[in-house]
Amino acid sequence: MNKYLLMICCAAVLCASCSVLPYQKTEQYIYLQKAKTGKPNWKMIWKDDFNGTVIDTLKWTKIPKGGADWNKHMSSDPACYAQKDGKLYLKGIKNPDTLADARPFLTGGLYTKGKFAYQYGKIEIHAKLECAQGAWPAMWMLAEKNKYGKYPNNGEIDIMEHLNRDSIIYQTTHSHYTLNLKQKENPPHGGTAKIDISKYNTFGLEWYPDRLVFTLNGLETFRYPRVAGVDPSQWPYDQPFYVMIDQQLGGSWVGKVNTDQLPVQMIVDWVKVYQ
Repeated sequence: MNKYLLMICCAAVLCASCSVLPYQKTEQYIYLQKAKTGKPNWKMIWKDDFNGTVIDTLKWTKIPKGGADWNKHMSSDPACYAQKDGKLYLKGIKNPDTLADARPFLTGGLYTKGKFAYQYGKIEIHAKLECAQGAWPAMWMLAEKNKYGKYPNNGEIDIMEHLNRDSIIYQTTHSHYTLNLKQKENPPHGGTAKIDISKYNTFGLEWYPDRLVFTLNGLETFRYPRVAGVDPSQWPYDQPFYVMIDQQLGGSWVGKVNTDQLPVQMIVDWVKVYQ
């Protein structure tokens, strides 16, 4: 009798644990948060604390070179990456071999595209940002499935961008609504927050069906709400997004790079996602 009772109890516990999962999982890697009301009871669904000596390729891919300011120096060169002592190091360096690759700089960046994406929830990234003229570290998200077509129709969520030696970070949204329709103030599409650049900070975003809440060290710093009665392109944030972290260099926004101040790096302690 005790044996059967134990089996029933175990089955009940298993069913209960399954019933409280905060997400529905599709394609084995996309986490869709269930509809919720009231204050969320966050549960961690994904993390990387960067223990070990190699990047976990089941979670991350090195960002390839592209044609935009942000990715024109992206590289898979091992010199742009390190993982040790529970930290990930993404570096911006002078190119040591411009005969093999004519670019003056190489930079390191990772994304979870095709390996992890989520719709609604909370993300926090604990990291330290080194400074240099022309340094542009960023933590951001793009749409996994391109529900509304090509960029910028699916939106962009910039959890954190930092320029040069600034004492502030930028937290911003971009979309067809803000870029092509020029609707940057209805509602305001971005804000800034003061930061102690000498320390590790926790950069975060709480993402709901009706608002994006940006945070710094657990405190709200900027909010982008879904607005009624405007062009529907104002809210493309109803689809799964993947995560990007990268140490960028140079460009029209951040300005020229001072090569004497390189290398520069973003040191990431951990990334955690909750739903």
